[in-house]
Amino acid sequence: MTARGFLLYAGMALLIVLTGMFQGWNLALTILNMGLISAIMSLGVNLQWGFAGLFNVGVMGFVALGGLAAVLVAQPPVAEGWNAGGLRLLGALALGAAILVGAVQVWKRKIGGRMRALVMLALLIGGFFLFRASLDPAVDAIEAINPSLSGYLGGLGLPIIVAWPVGGLLAAGAAWIIGKAALGLRSDYLAIATLGIAEIVIAVLKNEDWLSRGVKNVVGLPRPVPYEVDLQRDEGFIATAAGYGLDPVTASTLWVKILYSGLFAVVLIVILFLAQRALASPWGRMMRAIRDNEVAASAMGKNVTARHLQVFILGSAVCGIAGAMMTTLDGQLTPGSYQPLRFTFLVWVMVIVGGSGNNYGAVLGGFLIWWLWVMVEPLGLWAMELITSGMDADSWLRGHLTDSAAQMRLMTMGIILLAVLRFSPKGLMPER
Repeated sequence: MTARGFLLYAGMALLIVLTGMFQGWNLALTILNMGLISAIMSLGVNLQWGFAGLFNVGVMGFVALGGLAAVLVAQPPVAEGWNAGGLRLLGALALGAAILVGAVQVWKRKIGGRMRALVMLALLIGGFFLFRASLDPAVDAIEAINPSLSGYLGGLGLPIIVAWPVGGLLAAGAAWIIGKAALGLRSDYLAIATLGIAEIVIAVLKNEDWLSRGVKNVVGLPRPVPYEVDLQRDEGFIATAAGYGLDPVTASTLWVKILYSGLFAVVLIVILFLAQRALASPWGRMMRAIRDNEVAASAMGKNVTARHLQVFILGSAVCGIAGAMMTTLDGQLTPGSYQPLRFTFLVWVMVIVGGSGNNYGAVLGGFLIWWLWVMVEPLGLWAMELITSGMDADSWLRGHLTDSAAQMRLMTMGIILLAVLRFSPKGLMPER
């Protein structure tokens, strides 16, 4: 990393420290934790765009799949749900998968075009009605079990940290399916396809209550760190907090956030190390050659589509890990909160501002953009109150400007993106 990079990271650290000094360490640590997760998401997108030039606008879907993994792995199984229709539901899903595999095999057969189309149509339409006839009764039986508190199958009851790599595997599996269908498309069509598929993933999470309780949310997920209430009852912790001049409530809140920071930092460092090794390897040089000129790389014997599929799966897996970490930090899965603005557009801004193709730049962009996303609104409100302090209390302009302060974050993101693209098109830390 260059001297400029060290200075930029030092400036970012200073921003977090100043936030802690002037607005409280609780807020500073909250920003730090989400900054670490955002940096991991940014690394995932940088693998796809910075290494291979893949325009993936479905980041939100892979993050949501990581969040789903936290539920499927860490939540205890709901015995009543399994007894009511769990095995029937698994059988229906297996039947649906068999129908799709059968349709693919029919498509691969070298038979007459019209006959093949008719067989495919009959198989898919008939299979759909058979699948729904098997699935719907099982789903109704599961969702009828105490719907206000349960109404789903639950998970495996494993430690929630196990959900982090599982989230990556779940996102990677989805990326393989999507990549096989969409990676042959031109970049703009690939963007449309990935955006549409991400919306499908969110729609499934919102509507399939047996899987994730839909919009009723899954709350009370297990945690990899102690609960604040348990720390506040620990005599040793109380004594240690008193030694630092802190009351048990404040100390427990800060300590839990510090523990989360440590866990997230370890994951970020491991992924960053692996990404750097990949970038410096022959594979990384090949990926950049494909990005810069696909035709020339193909002429040299490189399988462009296969390499694109590789990096698409890897980047999506990283986003899935970040999604599982974020759900762990929140302690709940809320499918209604996944919005393209937050989980796709903002992550792309992080990559572009930090420096596309530079892993350290992607991490810096994750921290910087998330800090701005959180801090711009209160700073904008303060600035508007300062600007309008000389106006009458009942002035319409004062009221309008104060009410508009909440929109400052969107305007700020746009201004920053335009400024970077104008004055530093390769980002704050350009690719070397």
